[in-house]
Formats: sequence, structure tokens, C-alpha cells
Amino acid sequence: MEDVGRIPADLPPVQTEPTTIGTLDSWVEGLMNCKQLSEIDVQRLCDKAREVLQDESNVQPVKCPVTVCGDIHGQFHDLMELFKIGGPNPDTNYLFMGDYVDRGYYSVETVTLLVALKIRYPQRITILRGNHESRQITQVYGFYDECLRKYGNANVWKYFTDLFDYLPLTALIENQIFCLHGGLSPSIDTLDNIRALDRIQEVPHEGPMCDLLWSDPDDRCGWGISPRGAGYTFGQDISEAFNHNNGLTLIARAHQLVMEGYNWSQDRNVVTIFSGTYCPLCIRSSASAFSPPYTTLPEADVSFAFLAPNYCYRCGNQAAIMEIDEHLKYTFLQFDPCPRAGEPMVSRRTPDYFL
Repeated sequence: MEDVGRIPADLPPVQTEPTTIGTLDSWVEGLMNCKQLSEIDVQRLCDKAREVLQDESNVQPVKCPVTVCGDIHGQFHDLMELFKIGGPNPDTNYLFMGDYVDRGYYSVETVTLLVALKIRYPQRITILRGNHESRQITQVYGFYDECLRKYGNANVWKYFTDLFDYLPLTALIENQIFCLHGGLSPSIDTLDNIRALDRIQEVPHEGPMCDLLWSDPDDRCGWGISPRGAGYTFGQDISEAFNHNNGLTLIARAHQLVMEGYNWSQDRNVVTIFSGTYCPLCIRSSASAFSPPYTTLPEADVSFAFLAPNYCYRCGNQAAIMEIDEHLKYTFLQFDPCPRAGEPMVSRRTPDYFL
């Protein structure tokens, strides 16, 4: 967007005492109760997070066991439900595949908590960049306006969007499971191609970095033009070749809403995971009163997992996370949205196409 007149230019570095473990613990405790940090503490948080993230790779190595999560989109209560089901960090190791902000009501609290956990437990949580971790996208889909509303200016938005440039683009679990937000690129044949990218920048409109955050798998073979207007679609032949050439068993990604929270595609070479249930626009069916709060499913080779149940508060989707144990066996946990007083309930339906 061109209209950024309210966005501050270069902000001066904050002059405060070093961030201590006690301070971080205090921040995390408040954030777990959906209490936002002060503006100056957000600046301190982002300054410290940049120091941590700048040392991570474009293909960040991750060890098992780990729980892999998809889009959250500011749905803080679903993130709390995720930690309830998957276990608290740092007891459980987590890998989040981007899209922490926009659309939901609590983007500020959601992204602040995840960044605080990253600083407090850097070896226990990995946070990747999604296509919504972008200056342009967040000015359209809500995070920018939320920062203005909650802080009275755009400083916090600038602190976070500057930090987003440092988020790793992809992760590699035990050299076998390749995790990223979007999908593959015709400009990338090997993981070394990704390692060679300069990621410290705004998400480009085209090129390999853009593709990693925007592309989607497709039923048609080969490369196709993406209806999103960025990235590509890629067929099973593309994912099979990429996995074979790089010694991979699976591509795990997010980026697409799937009604059951996860979805296998391309002969189980790709899995999509969506981890949020609520987004002010959709709703899904409730679980039986006699069923457990989540459903356990056996392992698979490729999947989509979306973390936000009832995405945009109108889609009616379930959320899911993928647990990977020490033996690289994976299990999916599905869950429904937790109750939210005063928020709309709508009938389950297939959503429109989302960016």
C-alpha cells in the first residue's frame, strides 16, 4: 500500500536495562492471560528477538519430538486451546509455520506471545514467516489497524513488521520433513538454493522467496499460475521430484484453510495444516458432548494443518496440529473452537478463497 503516512520512519533504539529471564517470565505470564505489553516493552521484545532470529538459517534445523502448527491469524483463544491440547511450551517443542496476524481480533497478543516464547525458549520453539508477516499484507487484513486501535499509533506495527524480515523461511525436521508456509518454487531445486537467499527484506512480489510463502499444491501436474496473484501452483510430479532430490519424506505446509484441520495431498507427499478455528467470517459443527476435546489420527506422509478453528468466525472448520515423535511417526490432533462469549455462531460451510 502507498498510504503509509501514519507510519513512523526510523525509530530510535530504546535505552533500557537488559531483558532478563525474570522480565521475560513476567511478560509471558501476562500474555498468556491476553494482556498486551506496553509499547516500550514491545520494542525491547523485538530488539531482543532480532538478535535471536538473525542467527537462524533460511532452512532452520529442528529436532524431534516436535509439534507442527499451521495458521493462527490472531485467534488467541485457539492458540491457548492448542497449548492445552499439545502441551505448554517449553514442555512441548513447537514449530509454527507462519500467519500469526491479521483477520482475528487478537493479532497483537498472539504474535507478542509467540515472540516472547521464542526469546525465552529459543531451542524449544521455531517460528517461520508466513505471507501475512508482511508490511503490505498487514495494512490490508487488520494487523496495522489493530495496532493503531490498541496503541494509538503505528510504532508497534513497525517494530513487528521490521522483525518479520528476520523470521526463517523454512525448517527441516531431522533432515526429512520440510516445513514452510506456502509451497515450492520453479526457481528452487535444492535446499541449498533456499539457504542462499537473502531473507532480510519485505516479502517480494515475485521470485523464490515470494513463492515459498505463497505457492499451493494442485491436482494438475507441473507449474501453474496461482489464482492468488503471487506464487505458483505445483503438481504431484513437482513435489515428488523435490522430495526425492532432497532426501525428504514429506512437505508440511499451511497457508490454506482445510475444513478438518489437516489434509493430505499429492499421494501423501504434501500435508496442509490449519490450526485456527475462529476468524470473524465462518463456523463448523460442534463435537459430541460425549467425545473428547480432540481427535487423534494416525500418521501420514503429507498433510496440511490449519491451526485456526472456525476460521474468521464463520467458516466452521476444525483446527489441527501434527505431533512428530522421536521415531518420526506423526499423529494429528484435531480440535474445535473454544467458547467465546458474544461472538457469532454460524452454520458450517465451505469458505471462499482466502489470501
